[in-house]
Amino acid sequence: MVLLVLFGFIAGAATAVSPCVLPVLPIALSAGATGGRRRPLGIVAGLTVSFTIAVVALVYLISALNLPNELLRDLAIVVLIGFGVVLMVPPLADRLEAWLSRFAGRAGAPRTAGDGFWSGTLVGASLGILYTPCAGPILGGVIVVTASQTFSAGRLAVAFAYGLGSALVLYLLMLGGRRVVRPLARRGKALQVATGAVMVLVALAMLGNYDLRFQRQVTADLPSFLVNPAEGLEKTASAESALAKIQGSSDGIGRRAAAEEGQREPVQHAADAVPLHDYGPAPEFTDTEKWFNTPGGEPLTMLGLRGRVVLVDFWTYTCINCIRTLPYLEAWDKRYRKDGLTIVGVHSPEFPFEREASNVEAAIAAEGIRYPVVQDNELGTWTAYGNQYWPAEYFIDARGHVRYVHFGEGEYGEKERVIRELLAEAGDRVGKGMSGAHGLEPSAAVTTPETYLGVARAERFTNPELSPGLHDFSAPRRLPPNEFAFHGPWRIDFHSATAAGGSLELNFGARRVYLVLGSVDDKPRRVRVFLDGRPISAADAGADVDGGVVSVNSQRLYGLVNLPRVGHHVLRLEPEAGVQGYAFTFG
Repeated sequence: MVLLVLFGFIAGAATAVSPCVLPVLPIALSAGATGGRRRPLGIVAGLTVSFTIAVVALVYLISALNLPNELLRDLAIVVLIGFGVVLMVPPLADRLEAWLSRFAGRAGAPRTAGDGFWSGTLVGASLGILYTPCAGPILGGVIVVTASQTFSAGRLAVAFAYGLGSALVLYLLMLGGRRVVRPLARRGKALQVATGAVMVLVALAMLGNYDLRFQRQVTADLPSFLVNPAEGLEKTASAESALAKIQGSSDGIGRRAAAEEGQREPVQHAADAVPLHDYGPAPEFTDTEKWFNTPGGEPLTMLGLRGRVVLVDFWTYTCINCIRTLPYLEAWDKRYRKDGLTIVGVHSPEFPFEREASNVEAAIAAEGIRYPVVQDNELGTWTAYGNQYWPAEYFIDARGHVRYVHFGEGEYGEKERVIRELLAEAGDRVGKGMSGAHGLEPSAAVTTPETYLGVARAERFTNPELSPGLHDFSAPRRLPPNEFAFHGPWRIDFHSATAAGGSLELNFGARRVYLVLGSVDDKPRRVRVFLDGRPISAADAGADVDGGVVSVNSQRLYGLVNLPRVGHHVLRLEPEAGVQGYAFTFG
């Protein structure tokens, strides 16, 4: 954690000299150059505190209440306009400064009337919220985790260090600015009015997203290390390892099994026994919520399952890799439950809407799952196992010890033999007949990796510098293979992108294309699907496309394309306003 806090501080300082702070810089310089001698210090304090709250506490609250992420930006714009207008009217500015000083005195803080500290904190508070989209990979990871897990002091410390690093660099810039304008001190009131005008103009520009357009133009031809100077630092092995710890991937069974997976000897013949290990006692189901498919909805425990072979499957209902494993799990449950096997699906959500019990229950019913499933919304059981993947399967013997671990799809025959071996160890008679399980296999030669639409994890987009808020994207001249592009108006959030009249294109290399979709108000909406410039044909359409249109009626994974073979094609989606997209997967 200490290492991640240090990285956060250094990355924040580097970000303060990146193009991302262009909307912040003129306000910080002009506001810091006017008023009392402590106003720059007030701006630093306000920026650090508000950035910390915005990144951690407010992001968590917005996710929990399902509020729009651009609410932070709108709030900052309102504060900037209000404070700018006050500065443009000197009597109002003087009265506000006096009131803030009296308020600080009643609260027990030292009086700083006339030095500008408390008025500076208001400016800094609005800048801290505007600064949130500048968060790089370290803060992006903290934001994503914060929205899906419980609040922690560690995430707060990382965000505070990032904001403090940026604020200190801005503080030095403001001190330099004060020296430059010192000859203008005799015209302090005029300079103050000009500062207020700058704040109002910047806020109005932000209302029209002109700041984002200007930023994209500035950064379009710059190398990545100038666009984000902290990128190299934040993607080092040490930083990524530290981030993995704050995300809850402890050094448990899952991490040890992942480290050993590359050394596992493949089983040569179907009749061969599968080598089993002993990873130690299986962790208990921890910090869980609702249980499904158990008598009376009562929770299961590893202690209560002692004597039975247990298969713990980590999954989430919008994950195509998880969905493709379900037919095998269901077949094993049907074949071996009476022989002593218990399968427990641990539903560990990736997106906020996957935390809803009603959504999980609907997915269980749609997939025909009959074995027990438990909600792991706080990722307590995920963390107890040190798990890192969807899907992940842990095979536990009758003594309660983990004996075999598998990540991802495939090896279904080997996994069924593990079940049979563990049941035989427990003295159960399983007979000679296999389950006959079969399901949809992933295609070979797929080149396009999973891609997220939300700014926190977006990759391979030709649109430069995605950030939260409403954008009007221009179409790129050329869309390279395995790249994506927004066209027209879209509202970008941390987890998703919401259509506002625009379209989305991708140049994919796969046989099948899937997309997690939803609707802002749960009302049914439509998405028109085009393949290689034409409405998609029935022969090439995925399971959820009817007449070239997808009807989005719930938050789930939708099948868009199902081609005869793997190939490179350009897919264009034209969603109605209000449709939300979360992540593409391919098969």
